Amino acid sequence: MNDALIYLDTYVLQQDMRVRMPKAILSNMGVEKGNTKFDIYLDSRDNSLVFRIHNDKNEGDKDNDK
Repeated sequence: MNDALIYLDTYVLQQDMRVRMPKAILSNMGVEKGNTKFDIYLDSRDNSLVFRIHNDKNEGDKDNDK
């Protein structure tokens, strides 16, 4: 596992496939509820998910789901 990872909390996958995000991301990542988008990646080597803040500037017209 990557040494740069910081454990925040453990959450249950909800029936409707939602996962609650820890409140600590609001102050530590500068995200806004209802506005910030995340790109989700699967790391199949260690069976983990990686959430990264979405950057519209690098994606071009790829993301037109508004």
